[in-house]
Amino acid sequence: MTDTPRICDYEGSDYRTDFWEGQGRNYEDRVERGVLRHILPESGKRLLELGAGFGRLTREYDNYDHVVLLDYSFSQLQYARQQLGDERFTYVAADAYHLPFKPAVFDGATMIRVIHHFEDVPRVLTAIRNVMTDDSTFILEHANKRNIKAMTRHALGQQGWNPHTLNPVEFVELNFNFHPRYIQGALHEAGFDLHRQIPVSFLRSGLLKRTLPAGFLAGIDSILQETRWLISPSIFTLNTANGDTDESNIDLPRDAIFASPHTGSDLQRDGDFLVDDAGTRWEIRDGIYDFKAPAE
Repeated sequence: MTDTPRICDYEGSDYRTDFWEGQGRNYEDRVERGVLRHILPESGKRLLELGAGFGRLTREYDNYDHVVLLDYSFSQLQYARQQLGDERFTYVAADAYHLPFKPAVFDGATMIRVIHHFEDVPRVLTAIRNVMTDDSTFILEHANKRNIKAMTRHALGQQGWNPHTLNPVEFVELNFNFHPRYIQGALHEAGFDLHRQIPVSFLRSGLLKRTLPAGFLAGIDSILQETRWLISPSIFTLNTANGDTDESNIDLPRDAIFASPHTGSDLQRDGDFLVDDAGTRWEIRDGIYDFKAPAE
């Protein structure tokens, strides 16, 4: 991969209204919430929600004392903050390849409907592992290259790429499907132990969703998840960060978790800015820590 991977930017988009709200995806939303409720720890101190967007799933993490919503889109985070407030939440606009945090400040992390936009998966998973404590929980969802629709289309000669090969396939610019074994290997190399793979959204069909209630489809899906057939369009993975170090910054105050995304050095608060030892400044605006680029 290149030294500077491409970044998918939802800045200013209508993702919330054009893709989710009123767009016939209540079934997928219910399924994803159900899986999270089933596999999330009962409690935790600080969770990093990577690709939080407009905060669709953030309330599922109410069992954590502090939730950090991270997204590359400033405007999506603005909407999330309007809905959620600041009491338990911190909002960070940043590039997930260069996370602006000190090591071991999170004991939980989630990445749902996000990693399919990353062309350098090993790099972003390593960045995530570096900011997590040992034995912390990481829930990763990924688009499944080896889904039943893709396998059928390939067998009929209607699809050029092979769903059985391990390499990721970019079917639209910065939209990737991944073989489950590829993700398993990338997680292992980044320092995670994979405990479960949960196939979801078996019934992702426009006809079914128009015909049957979302709750009924989600109930059937929960039964199919128990088969562990990794042929669904989406797969959740439950992982823990491995390691045997004593390093943990989990008890740091909220404002003390940040570090320079360029050098990893500590940052000092100066009014509405965070400043590193070299004088590089990152702005805090509209209640959001903006690490997309240093302030002028």
